[in-house]
Amino acid sequence: MKTVLITAYAINPYKGSEDAMGWQMIRQAARHHRVIAATRKNNQTHIENYLQANNEDKLMQRIQFLYFDWPSWLLVWKKGPLLSMIYYYGWQLTLALWLLRKKPAADLVHNLNFHNDWTPSFLWLLGKPMIWGHVGHHNKIPRQYLLHIYGWKEYIKDRCLWFIKKLFWNLDPFLYICKKKAAAIICMNKDAVQALRLTDRFIVHPSVAAELPTRSESVVNDSFTVLSAGRFVPLKGFDLTVKSFASFYKMLTVEQQQKVKLVLTGSGPAEALLKKIVKEECIQHAVTFIKWVPRKDMQQLYSNASVFLYPSHEGAGMVVPEAMSYEVPVICLSNNGPGSLVPPESSLAITQNTYQNTIKALAGRLHYLFTSPQGMIWEKHLAAQRYTQLFQWNVRGEMLREVYQQASGNNTSSNTNALIYEKEKDLRYTPAQ
Repeated sequence: MKTVLITAYAINPYKGSEDAMGWQMIRQAARHHRVIAATRKNNQTHIENYLQANNEDKLMQRIQFLYFDWPSWLLVWKKGPLLSMIYYYGWQLTLALWLLRKKPAADLVHNLNFHNDWTPSFLWLLGKPMIWGHVGHHNKIPRQYLLHIYGWKEYIKDRCLWFIKKLFWNLDPFLYICKKKAAAIICMNKDAVQALRLTDRFIVHPSVAAELPTRSESVVNDSFTVLSAGRFVPLKGFDLTVKSFASFYKMLTVEQQQKVKLVLTGSGPAEALLKKIVKEECIQHAVTFIKWVPRKDMQQLYSNASVFLYPSHEGAGMVVPEAMSYEVPVICLSNNGPGSLVPPESSLAITQNTYQNTIKALAGRLHYLFTSPQGMIWEKHLAAQRYTQLFQWNVRGEMLREVYQQASGNNTSSNTNALIYEKEKDLRYTPAQ
């Protein structure tokens, strides 16, 4: 049994999103290997609390945790997304130097998250076969979706961030070294392959997954609940969620309207704007805003949902497999983020179009599910099947086992063959010739 050193900026057994992904991936790696997990000190309390509360969890006995951070007096400036990313870059470098001095007994090294394909890992300094990823990025938000609602300020901010990413992809020498030194690169979608200009030693495999929910006995009712969850920011497209629901709502008779509602779970800077749109559309009585809720309450929301409406522009989306784990169909945009996660056979991924046409198409899919019981049954079946095949965490564990096995036998200077993970044929890549 080999020992894998995994570095993860964000891991927390009690949180969702990136923290949950880090925690679950480390557990999956421990199914087949001994693991040394290095993370930030601010995660230590949560991890130790979990270990004390779950001392019979045999899988955790294979994991040794190390904690590294800069001195607190060096962290006072770490505020906002940009400064946090600068810190993340520096943390990666200093962590590698710290580990180089500690000389942990590992056969492989794996830089697991923050999911950035434009900031490099420095684990190659340890002289072991290195796995990098999952890595990826958020693409530019399409112009029509930003300017129509959020204006030039958000448009310029989004394009400036995109410009910074392109600078790193094209000019950062350490990113070039990281790509060359990696024995394997795990890309969360095809956009990462293109941005990094990879021709070998990579696979494309989703970063997100979800635990199998404990299903309670379903309650039969004729209500139609549209659920959406996430941070209220332009990237997530909640303005499209509200406007498309309003358009769908206005298609219905008064009797039908009494059966439908929209539940928005989350918070963020766009919350006031979303509430303004709700008021302008005169649908306040059909829309409920809920702040972030504990996991058990979120599970209940998924259980009660008829459909998950998520027209996000991001590169992934943890909530998508979570919804599908409850057999909830997901309506989204046809992109390389959520659009790549939903079942390929589904008719619920909407082609990006003009702002108004996108709203019309999303509303049309809501109306289809509301008025077609057979269509709803089919889409629920597709969601459940997709979850079982691709979005259970143990699928990630098998992927890691195969990647580690191939990477440990690879010469890191080789550039002749691409790694292939063939669990899902729509995620397959052909070896470089």
